[in-house]
Amino acid sequence: MAPYSAHGLWLKATPILFVVLWSTGFIGAKYGLPYAEPYTFLFVRFIGVLIVLFVLIQFLNERWPRAPWLWVHIGVAGMLVHGLYLGAVFTAIGLGMPAGVTALVVGLQPLVTAVLARFWLNETIRRRQWLGILLGLIGIILVLSEQLDWDNPGHFFVGFGWVAVLSALSALLGISVGTLYQKRYCTGMPLVTGTFIQYLGACFILGLGAWLFETRIIDWTPTFTLALLWLIFGLSIAAILLLMTLIRRGAASRVASLFYLVPPVTAIEAWVLFGETLGGLALAGIAIAVAGVALAVKPPN
Repeated sequence: MAPYSAHGLWLKATPILFVVLWSTGFIGAKYGLPYAEPYTFLFVRFIGVLIVLFVLIQFLNERWPRAPWLWVHIGVAGMLVHGLYLGAVFTAIGLGMPAGVTALVVGLQPLVTAVLARFWLNETIRRRQWLGILLGLIGIILVLSEQLDWDNPGHFFVGFGWVAVLSALSALLGISVGTLYQKRYCTGMPLVTGTFIQYLGACFILGLGAWLFETRIIDWTPTFTLALLWLIFGLSIAAILLLMTLIRRGAASRVASLFYLVPPVTAIEAWVLFGETLGGLALAGIAIAVAGVALAVKPPN
């Protein structure tokens, strides 16, 4: 009974572990961005991920997509889900937006995806989802309102400006559109090789952004190196392997239902590691937004 119990406990813990790993992406960005610009940081990270994934593909003998058009669609999805999303997230954090606030903004992805799916895929938005969307909007308004810089109204927010907010909203739009694009055009995508192709697409757009807009200078400090290695192996590789396990066990829906825990988990991590504090209004906003996302992702009875 002991091995079986340990196995069952591992299966129950896997979705939570996946969410915790996902939340550390915002923390890794906070640690690494003082030493590299956002696009450059992500480009180097994804090159490392591609190398590890290629070795993994050879070991697992995974199949590649056969249709050329599927390669193109997977690459475009990667540009949106990984390139635009993470590029904008790293930009927002690099411009001073707290990691917990950034996580909350992009954590509204299920709500935005539901609205976009209504017009793009003709999917019905249930009443519970509309309520979730309303709660999500109220939550983000409360969180951002606490960040207002009342002493310097021209700066709008304490420690960051509108560009950071727009970057976070761009990340939210990127992952929402990318999720629907993948659902529409990438059906039958092999998981590991498809992820490799997605990162290829992301590398292209991030490399272009680094070439056009950044100096591409990296200060290879121990802190940056450790942050980079964690984002490669702890997040991009370990999280993917956990996701593979969940899908094969038929528990992928549990991951979706737990994604709304990412913002509060990130806020706790940022408080412990960086001293980022959120007042009562922001904490209430996070709770309301989390409740809204929970309503949106909860399957119908």
